[in-house]
Amino acid sequence: MEIRFLGAVRTTTGSMHLLTANGRRVLLDCGLFQGKRKEAFERNRTLPFDPASLDAVVLSHAHIDHSGNLPTLVRNGFQGPVYATPATIDLCDVMLRDSAYLQMRDVEYINRRRAKQGKKPFELLYEIGDVERLMKQFRPVSYEAPQPIGPGIQFAFHDAGHILGSALTEIHVQENGSPHRILFTGDLGRPGMPILRDPVVVHGTEILITESTYGDRVHPPKEEVLAKLRGLVNEACERRSKLVIPAFSVGRTQALLYYLEGLCRRKEVCELPIYVDSLLSTHATEIHARHPECYDAETTDRLRRGETLFSFPSVSYITGLDASKALNDARGPMVILSASGMCEGGRILHHLAHTIEDPRNIILFVGYQAENTLGRYLIQGRNPVRILGDEYAVRARIAKINALSAHADRNELLAYFRAMATPIARAFVVHGEMANAESLAAGMREMGMPSVEVPEVGRAVVL
Repeated sequence: MEIRFLGAVRTTTGSMHLLTANGRRVLLDCGLFQGKRKEAFERNRTLPFDPASLDAVVLSHAHIDHSGNLPTLVRNGFQGPVYATPATIDLCDVMLRDSAYLQMRDVEYINRRRAKQGKKPFELLYEIGDVERLMKQFRPVSYEAPQPIGPGIQFAFHDAGHILGSALTEIHVQENGSPHRILFTGDLGRPGMPILRDPVVVHGTEILITESTYGDRVHPPKEEVLAKLRGLVNEACERRSKLVIPAFSVGRTQALLYYLEGLCRRKEVCELPIYVDSLLSTHATEIHARHPECYDAETTDRLRRGETLFSFPSVSYITGLDASKALNDARGPMVILSASGMCEGGRILHHLAHTIEDPRNIILFVGYQAENTLGRYLIQGRNPVRILGDEYAVRARIAKINALSAHADRNELLAYFRAMATPIARAFVVHGEMANAESLAAGMREMGMPSVEVPEVGRAVVL
């Protein structure tokens, strides 16, 4: 039995790990690597294995850094099943189509510039047809339902509490008469967050593969979310300006709407329009409404009382391009939620281009920004920045709310491992930049775990 760490290793994007056992090859996640355009194109296109040799893929959740390169597998010969929760499959249907569309638009734009420079054009990673073929290969697996993959191999999903449908993957392998239990966290959620249930604690794990996105830091108290969000909305009201929020379409947009609805209902903020300007975010919000089986008790009770979660008088969903462009000329105050969350594509780029040079406006970041993304550059204070090929001075206020993160922080990760109770023989720390991963690994060793490793990209470990 062997695990090969192929993506989201010493970084946070491109999650991909290959498990080989009993003659079967099972891929855990197949995410897009995000970062510098040229490097991303090459890494996403060059798969470190033959896709046709895979027997199955097990997908932890629908975020693009975990699911976004699945169509490339199909385009290159993968014909096996992709196992995921029903909510994850529904989200992938819209997210991967959107990914293919954005890639097409992006490549068209870049190739026009490359043609002028006499450079070779980039090729598309995949097209809508590849996504449609992939969707036929998905197999729904509910939480807590054991699913066999092959002789001596089965897995079960447990609620990870990260986004709708996200799962911890518990894998049971019977090899040479000996049982082994592996837990792959995917992205681990946080206890006490709105809408979704808390992560399920899995006991009896022998081998742990854990994320470490926030492995070196602790999030501010969740109570700060409302206070800071309230202050920023009211500041936009006073300045009659725009509060622009780059937000992931799945999870973060819905959490923000949850908080904004409460602030509006309690009249803690002024009356102002709130626009969700992302076709993907709109579809993702509709999918959230179709999967109440993922909701926590508080949210379920609200629905039983007839309350709405994502539809209230102040909010409007923008789908058409003309309506989106009209926001550029509209006067504030207003709130605009738009994707992508790391400002690497989508309508948010146009909103930034039209707001970033006005000092009255506010740009609010509410999620993790990977290295070499526009979102990271803005958080770091880079000025000027390039947006859609042009240079812009950063005069708008840059704000952030870390307490909205859907990733467990250092203390929450360590508390989860302690709750697992059973001694873990071997642990591998992935999905975190090096400092984050090393910090979490040190904490795990202090807990008494005998073998904790931060693997290198491509490292194969015999288990």
